[in-house]
Amino acid sequence: MTEQMTAMLVSELGGIDQLAAATVDVPEPGPSQIRVAMRAAGVNFPDVLMIAGNYQLRPDLPFAPGFEVAGEVSAVGAEVSSVVVGQRVVATPWFGAYAEEVVVDEAVCEPIPDGLAFTDAAVLPIAFGTALHALRDRGRLAPGETLLVTGATGGTGSAAMKIGNLLGARVIAAVGSAGKSATAREMGADEVVLYGGETPLRDQVKEITGGRGADVVFDPVGGDVTGDVLRCVAWEGRILVIGFTSGSIPQIPANLPLLKGSSVVGVFWGRWRTINPGEAHAQFAEIADWVVTDRLDPGISATYPLRDAVTALRTITDRRATGKIVLTR
Repeated sequence: MTEQMTAMLVSELGGIDQLAAATVDVPEPGPSQIRVAMRAAGVNFPDVLMIAGNYQLRPDLPFAPGFEVAGEVSAVGAEVSSVVVGQRVVATPWFGAYAEEVVVDEAVCEPIPDGLAFTDAAVLPIAFGTALHALRDRGRLAPGETLLVTGATGGTGSAAMKIGNLLGARVIAAVGSAGKSATAREMGADEVVLYGGETPLRDQVKEITGGRGADVVFDPVGGDVTGDVLRCVAWEGRILVIGFTSGSIPQIPANLPLLKGSSVVGVFWGRWRTINPGEAHAQFAEIADWVVTDRLDPGISATYPLRDAVTALRTITDRRATGKIVLTR
């Protein structure tokens, strides 16, 4: 008799309420794949986009969303050589992590070092991997420079503030409500500014920086906020396009980067990881070591059982998430 499991499946594209628990057969790994018994799964904004059919990739229906899964290896394919059954790993499939057993390619797995909990491991690859790749590789953030982070208390924004601190930057958090200011400071912001208020964002940033502006901008929000940050970047500053949690993809006036001698730089960690697997493995090991040695706090703000995935996602769609959200088995 085929073993069965619980998975949170999307049978029709739409809002997060399309996600529902289902009983399905436990999948078998292919030759170069492994199966992971899920202990924790990261919850990310791209999960919402994929459920709606608005992500770059559209899996065949039905599918389980989820980009990050941590657990023990429960089965391996015939050609797998880097992991063994029982080993603790974290993996980053494009989808499928919202399930009790998850089949992933061997190439997207990382060993979990001793001292790192499953819940912490599950939230490191996407948000912290994106933040480190964006700030160090794409933004060339240098010690002493000023970093402006939009959506600063969200999962990716909070990761960028913490990575920015580790890289020696002065961090300015940009938040959408005054109530998030204290949270941003607790997460490592040196200064906090408010977008959407009476004082334009550029005026707030220029006051803090003595008129110079931010050297690097980490922008996962998009929409009107991107238009604001284009006006408060320093000469030869770098604006990192991370995503569009506002739901709106901005049209960028080309004259603004021209006048500031600034660069608008796209960041797609998932694609970079595929092209540069060796660098991605080293990057994860570095981030994991920061956590194990207490230099980096993953900042998990809430944990939900797998069957409560809709509730977990609603904290993101309602903009109530502060830090990282995790599902557990």
